[in-house]
Amino acid sequence: MNAHKERLESNLLELLQEALASLNDSELNSLSVTRVECSKGKHHAFVFVLSQDHKILSKLKKAEGLIRQFVLQASGWFKCPKLSFVLDNSLEKQLRLDAIFNEIAKGKDND
Repeated sequence: MNAHKERLESNLLELLQEALASLNDSELNSLSVTRVECSKGKHHAFVFVLSQDHKILSKLKKAEGLIRQFVLQASGWFKCPKLSFVLDNSLEKQLRLDAIFNEIAKGKDND
């Protein structure tokens, strides 16, 4: 990954957190953006949010215009990538892996 893309994703992550915090919706205010992945042309960004509720994606889709407007104003950029919001299930995966490793460790302790 090149440095420019990393910097863009990092800046976008911060701006998106601020944008969500500025909205008048308590569910969206409390969301955490875990990571942002921009496409090669940087015209599209996948925004990973930490939530168990699939309904939050429709709220984010409705608020996309306001979020993009905030990003443009706060950053001074000419364009903002199109945002696609995705539920980040990496925490769930990590917890499942931890549980599996704990079971393996218990099995070895019993041997």
